[in-house]
Amino acid sequence: MTDLPIFPLTDEHKMLRDAARDFAQKEIAPIAAEFDESGEFPQATIKKMGELGFMGIEIPEQYGGAGMDALAYVLALEEICKVDASHGVIMSVNNSLYCHGILKFGSEDQKKKFLTPIASGKAIGAYTLTEPQSGSDAGTMRSRAVRDGDFYVLNGRKSWVTSGPVADYFVVFTMTDPDKKQKGVSAFLVEGKTPGLTRGKKEPKLGIRASATSELIFEDCRVPAENLLGTEGEGFKIAMTVLDAGRIGIATQALGIAEAAYEAARQYAGQREAFGQPIGQFQGTGFKLADMKTRIEASRLLIYNAALAKEMSKGTEGRYSLEASMAKLFASETAMFVTHQAVQIHGGMGYSRELPVERYFRDAKITEIYEGTSEIQRLVISRLELGMK
Repeated sequence: MTDLPIFPLTDEHKMLRDAARDFAQKEIAPIAAEFDESGEFPQATIKKMGELGFMGIEIPEQYGGAGMDALAYVLALEEICKVDASHGVIMSVNNSLYCHGILKFGSEDQKKKFLTPIASGKAIGAYTLTEPQSGSDAGTMRSRAVRDGDFYVLNGRKSWVTSGPVADYFVVFTMTDPDKKQKGVSAFLVEGKTPGLTRGKKEPKLGIRASATSELIFEDCRVPAENLLGTEGEGFKIAMTVLDAGRIGIATQALGIAEAAYEAARQYAGQREAFGQPIGQFQGTGFKLADMKTRIEASRLLIYNAALAKEMSKGTEGRYSLEASMAKLFASETAMFVTHQAVQIHGGMGYSRELPVERYFRDAKITEIYEGTSEIQRLVISRLELGMK
C-alpha cells in the first residue's frame, strides 16, 4: 500500500502502522494457522498487543491509551487483520465497542475503573447486545435489570459475545423498562467475576476461530447502581453510537482480510503456469485481479473517510452513521468477493489448508454479519438518505 495523497499520513501515523505491521509479521503470522486450527485464545500475543498500545489507540493517555486519532486506529488494525482476523477482531472490540462507549458516556470514576485497565492492555473488554431471540431488533431483548436499592439485579442471556470466555469487564445492555422497547434499554458496566454471571458454551465458528465467543448468563446478578452507563433508558442510544465506531473497525478487518487474499492471489498468478505461461497473463485471471484491487482501494477510501468523520465528531453530539455503514457494507462485501476470487485463482490449492487463502475465505464471511448485517447497513444508509428515523 502506498500513502494516498488525499489522506496524507503524519510521521506518527506511519510509525504506528509500521510497528503494527512488524509485530503482526513477526509475532502473529507464525502462529495464526495453529490458533485457527485449535480455536485457542491467543492470550500471549494479545497481551503483547496491549503492551504496545494497540488496545486503546484513541483513548487519552490519562486513561491508559495511546492518545491518537481514528485514522491511526484503522491503520494499525488493518495491519493486524492482514495477518490474522482473529487478533484483529479482539483488538477492534476492545478499542471500539468497549472503550469508545465508556469514553463518550462514562463518568470520571467509571473511566478510571473500567476504561484504564482495558486501554492500557492489562485486561480485556467485551460488548453484549445480542440475545438468542434478539439480534438486529434490539428492542425485543428479554433480559431485565430491576432496581433494588443501591443495586440493579440482572437476569437473562446474551449470545455471540466476542471475547466472552476471557473478558474481564463487560458493557451489558438490558431492559429496565420493557414497555418502552428501545427507549427502555439501559447500559451497565459489569465485572467478569460478579456473582450471578456465568459464561456459557464457547461457539464453534466457521472463521475467526481464535477469537473466543460465548453466551453470558445472568442469574440474579447484582450490579452496583453506580455502574449504570449514562442514564436509564439511554442504552439503545449508547449501543447505536458505539456500533458506528464498531462498524469502522469491522470494515477495517474486512479490508485487511481482502488485502491478504489479494496479495496471495497476485503472487500465485505470477508464479503458477498453465499452457506455457503464468496464469496471470490470461485475461480471465487478470480481470479478476483488476476487480479485486479496485474494490480494495475503494474500500480503503470509504474507511478512511469514515475514520475522519469520526474524528470530526469528537467533542460533539454529531454522528457518522452514514459513513460508517457505507464503509462496513462495501468493505465486508469486498472481502467476500476478493477471498472467493483468491480461492478460485489458486484452484485446488485454494481449497487446501496448506495455504492461508481458505482461512481468509472463512474469516471474511462474518464481516457481512456481525455489528450489523449487510441488510441492516443498507437499511441504515437508505433511511438516512431518505431522511427517515
